[in-house]
Amino acid sequence: MSSAPGWANVNERRNLPPALAVSTVILGIREGQDGGPDKLCLPLVRRIRQPHAGLWALPGGPVDARESLGQAAGRNLAETTGLRPSYLEQLYTFGDIDRSPTHRLVTIAYFALLNADQVGATVQDENVAWFDIDDPGIAQLAFDHRKIVDYALWRLRNKTEYGQIAHRLLGERFTLAALRGVYEAILGRRLDPANFRRTLKNTATIEATDEYLAGGQHRPPRLYRYAGHGPDPLEVDPAQA
Repeated sequence: MSSAPGWANVNERRNLPPALAVSTVILGIREGQDGGPDKLCLPLVRRIRQPHAGLWALPGGPVDARESLGQAAGRNLAETTGLRPSYLEQLYTFGDIDRSPTHRLVTIAYFALLNADQVGATVQDENVAWFDIDDPGIAQLAFDHRKIVDYALWRLRNKTEYGQIAHRLLGERFTLAALRGVYEAILGRRLDPANFRRTLKNTATIEATDEYLAGGQHRPPRLYRYAGHGPDPLEVDPAQA
């Protein structure tokens, strides 16, 4: 009988108007271990309170009354992970009635891309960590966050024809091998190097430079760059979202 007031409070919260939150899937590429393939990875935050205390979750949080959705996404990212990505795209709205066990919660999901120099950089906190996308440890995330991650992967895999994707994950200059590694990590399968190179010759948004990758024992590979022009169709200004 002593638990009745608690259940009453839960029922009351379920009858309140939906709460609004943002969550962000932050994706980057990091080198595989022991010469293995590059990995698509993301940072997660361990929940320290109920519901789902102890489970890993996407970084995010509530939307303040006087900020846009994009501003809320950027603020929550900075507060929970210390990351401030330059690329932020609104992904989808998740609002199933029972996605939170305590109250109705509607989440606006975003996804962001980080280049190789930013991957692994987060606030120094035992409750923030990077995971490979195929790590068994993220099979079960808090709420429906695994569903959100899978949706972001689907969106990313359908945008791989855009040169901006490689540009944002690799930086200003990159080798064809590194570029192929990005596509393999995103698609989850190996690509034939010769076929990949032939395909790139028909891609107007990727062009060779006069620079070569320094270091190494063999002939240095040529560096390439993203050469797209005009507005970026994937760009979303967080301040205006």
